[in-house]
Amino acid sequence: MTGDADRLGAGRYMAPAKLPDGSRTTAHELTTHDGATVNGLLRVIPGATTVAFLMHPRQDFSHHILVPELLTRGFAVWTQGARSLGNDLTLLHEQALLDMAAGHAFLRDLGFEHVVAVGHSGGATLAAFYLQQAIRAPAARLDSTPGGKPVPLPSAAMPPADGLIMFAPHPGQGALLQRMIDPSLIDEADPLSVAPDLDPYNPVNGFAAPPESSTYPPDFIERYRQAQRARIERIDAAAWERVTDARDAKKRFKAQGDPRDRRASLASGVIVVHRTDADLRSVDLSLDPNDRPYGSLFGRRPDLTNYGVLGFGRLTTPEAWLSTWSANATRADLAACAPDANVPALLVELTGDQACFPADATRFAELLPHPDVTHVRIPGRHFGAPLREGMASGATLAGETMAQWIGARFPAGASVSA
Repeated sequence: MTGDADRLGAGRYMAPAKLPDGSRTTAHELTTHDGATVNGLLRVIPGATTVAFLMHPRQDFSHHILVPELLTRGFAVWTQGARSLGNDLTLLHEQALLDMAAGHAFLRDLGFEHVVAVGHSGGATLAAFYLQQAIRAPAARLDSTPGGKPVPLPSAAMPPADGLIMFAPHPGQGALLQRMIDPSLIDEADPLSVAPDLDPYNPVNGFAAPPESSTYPPDFIERYRQAQRARIERIDAAAWERVTDARDAKKRFKAQGDPRDRRASLASGVIVVHRTDADLRSVDLSLDPNDRPYGSLFGRRPDLTNYGVLGFGRLTTPEAWLSTWSANATRADLAACAPDANVPALLVELTGDQACFPADATRFAELLPHPDVTHVRIPGRHFGAPLREGMASGATLAGETMAQWIGARFPAGASVSA
């Protein structure tokens, strides 16, 4: 697993796994409260009464690195996909809650005594967002996306989890993108346009040739982060304009029946966002220091990957931008959701993380309201790889900690030697 943290795509969460003898895997197709279809895999061992629920709003967790770690320690594991699996284009976090609700209801119907939500990376925010809404009285739940699309959370069955485990939790995809977006881009239509005074890869501003750590002066950091917020706000404005125009056209069509308005109501288009791998901390290791290596979640050379086609929030509908990637509009924000996630919780911080920094982990743990909150630090990298070659993987170390934590609160119902 040494190189897993440098891989791209859903494979970042996968690892070859030898499942314990006697385990059984079954595939299930579920229908959500609003009629969407989602899929999941249930892995059980004889006698297991507690199940770990792993899900991410867009990544494939079918063969997540924690599956064998939890299964071999006596717990059933459910991995579920969202309707937006692998597709940022239409990802609405409020709909993802309905997807997660279908999984929780399914596991309760099967008779599991305890369900523990295990959120890795962006899955942690999703799990906390789900708990926030599930714990509320139905009438107090959200009933639409930020852009106004109806989402029937108030009428959905939303069984809450009994416990929450957050593994390498980042602050939520909107807050994360605001940290990573390149504010030196001048023209949203030109991925090569650069304002030199904000260019994070300009030596004049403190950039050093990789892999030497850069050193950015405080005034540049402040200007850079202000400009990041300003760029997000500009994209927000474009998204709101398109959503509003489409909504107005839909109202006109209902009132007048003009087919041109019907077409206009569907033509909100897509938003293309260039250069989203430019967090200064990726190349200046003195900022929010931890054990992380030089580089970002997308590779060892952010000065290059920032200009590539991969990255967060690169292609999205205006509605999905507001629900997921806008730090200002999204409700899927871990700091906002954590205070309402009132269940026993374990936060596993990886000391070499490039998305969840020490201050983040401390803040999230302090925001969790239940009296039973545990915060542990484990050597490892964001996707569960070893911190350094020759060390145990972060996933294995985390699996041991998670199993001990779950077992002390929710009996596994089985005795399996790891």
